[in-house]
Amino acid sequence: MDPYIGKLLDNRYEILELVGTGGMAKVYKARDHRLNRLVAIKILREELAQDAEFRRRFHDESQAVAMLSHPNIVAVYDVSRSSELEYIVMELIDGITLKQYMQRKGNKLNWREALHFITQITKALGHAHSRGIIHRDIKPHNIMVLRDGSVKVADFGIARVASGGHSTLTQEALGSVHYISPEQARGSHIDSRSDLYSTGVVLYEMITGRLPFEGDTPVSVAIQHINSIPLSPRELDSTIPEALEAITMKAMAPNPDNRYLSANEMLADLEEFRKNPSINFDYSASEFEPEGDQEEYTQVRPVHQTSGRSVPERRYEDEEDYPSPHRRERRRYEDEGDYPPQRRRRYEDDEDYPRRRGPIWPVLLAVAAVLLFVGLTFSFLWKTIFAGMLAPPETHTVPDLVGQVYEEIKDDTELLAGFTLIEGDTVADDADPGTIIDQEPKEGKEVGENVTEIKVTISGGPETVKMIRLDDMDYQAASTALRNIGLKAGVPSYTNSETVEQGFIISYTPLEGVDVPLGTEVEIVVSKGPADQPFDMPNLEGKTETEARNAIKMHNLTVGQFLPQHDENVEEGKVVSQYPIAGAQVTEGTEVNVIISKGPDPANKPPEPPEPQEVTKIVTVSLEGFEGSVAVRLLMDGVEVGSAVADATMDTSVEVQVRGTTGLGIRELAVYINGVASGTIPINFDE
Repeated sequence: MDPYIGKLLDNRYEILELVGTGGMAKVYKARDHRLNRLVAIKILREELAQDAEFRRRFHDESQAVAMLSHPNIVAVYDVSRSSELEYIVMELIDGITLKQYMQRKGNKLNWREALHFITQITKALGHAHSRGIIHRDIKPHNIMVLRDGSVKVADFGIARVASGGHSTLTQEALGSVHYISPEQARGSHIDSRSDLYSTGVVLYEMITGRLPFEGDTPVSVAIQHINSIPLSPRELDSTIPEALEAITMKAMAPNPDNRYLSANEMLADLEEFRKNPSINFDYSASEFEPEGDQEEYTQVRPVHQTSGRSVPERRYEDEEDYPSPHRRERRRYEDEGDYPPQRRRRYEDDEDYPRRRGPIWPVLLAVAAVLLFVGLTFSFLWKTIFAGMLAPPETHTVPDLVGQVYEEIKDDTELLAGFTLIEGDTVADDADPGTIIDQEPKEGKEVGENVTEIKVTISGGPETVKMIRLDDMDYQAASTALRNIGLKAGVPSYTNSETVEQGFIISYTPLEGVDVPLGTEVEIVVSKGPADQPFDMPNLEGKTETEARNAIKMHNLTVGQFLPQHDENVEEGKVVSQYPIAGAQVTEGTEVNVIISKGPDPANKPPEPPEPQEVTKIVTVSLEGFEGSVAVRLLMDGVEVGSAVADATMDTSVEVQVRGTTGLGIRELAVYINGVASGTIPINFDE
């Protein structure tokens, strides 16, 4: 049985059942007794918890992720660090992973459904990236699909910690390596664009029903991410819209500089595509393939299984084999026989050669003169006319304005370098009011002299709502009311109150009527009721361990140590003693320690008695008061053990042999003379 099931963590979280197991942690369903709600608890595996540096990073990263607040990110409620356990408390999701959802749908999703999911994932990443948090392990297994069709991205902090010291690509990493970015596979520096690459792979898998790269080992898949080029989505399914293919391939560009610069930029294209699926972006899939010599890349496209059919492997061993539009097709002629007929003349026999007619030098001089004249003429025309016409047009690089404050840079001629700033829409955004959150043309784009304006979108600050009244509510009702208006109830603090009922709200911040940004966490103080009143400690002695634990919890006491001890007088498994003792004055939360009987100590067991031996004892029976012939019988426990016949006229007593065994000790023998009970006689069989 799992050692954590039934355990109470920090006197608050009761572990109910195991719901999932991963390479780094186990996930349990638990009940938060303080807030009376179900939660998910992720406990770090014991072998990883032995690494002090790993535990520190796990704790720090989890605390950072707990600051995230977004409807498409699994909320982190609490982070605990103790000498025994590292765990985080999260909201319990009623749903399945995106991977499971895709499998139920036959692995391939309708592109409209894929757009619905990828938009939410991109929004979640945009929120996390704006707070300096990179996920590093985006894959369908870490994305939860809820019953209402919304998605939540999970495992933010854990992915970052895992990348710190466990980068070996083993079979356990196979699930993640299918979605890893090239720079992550190389072990190079990564940033938010690595998450966008993984997001592109997830989108690719949703719309095509297959992964871009497959392999027998994690290492082979990682190498393909670095050196290979996948089939474009429309090569697999021509019904996929061209614009969605372009978005996918731009997100998956091997060179990070060719990808989207931010999740918000990718989200903008997704929104444009959603509004107009036939939109034609000013880029194509071929733009995002590796630059330079293609022969540096292993241009092998692996075999995949799609709907039970094998997709043939495509190999491009030479530069000239690579198909258009990826590379301009060129023809090579390995020998003279391969040249086109119109470009060669062949002379099979001597008589086929043209005959020489006179000296050739006059012809050569004439040709040289003509060539000299043409060269001088061309040089003159080039310098005077064509130089200006054929010279490449002058271009300018668009500066990066996103993140700048509009009022501070609108007149900055050095930054704008000849461009004119045009103020566009002001929209609600998490960025500070007045901050530029988007621009057109995009940063780094080369534009001609005819483009002189940069249109910017400006943040109006987060969308706000008025804080509602929470008085006379319990925490659960207040949490629901806040969630309904776009706010979030923070982890409450508790204090005693003589006037507010236990579980109800004493105070909260911000106060009622204050304008607050959407997603703000409201600080709440909840009543614990009047100060604890002492009561008599219940008697646990004689109870089983289970009965004792239940009694302790029922009285809101803390279960302490249950120590086993041998006891001669108490049955094994039952309580021998307790502290505090029964009847002592205690308050809620007092720790109760118990001694549990292990039964008698085998070391103190008495020796086995010797085997009984048959013995014969002589018993003398008085005949006083009798005359004539008499019959004497001796009975022990109703059974005759000896008899004799005597003449009472001549003898005053008679000796009777009694049969028995050792070990009987002292016994009383009943005496019968002539059938009349005549008293008892003691006898010791052990002497």
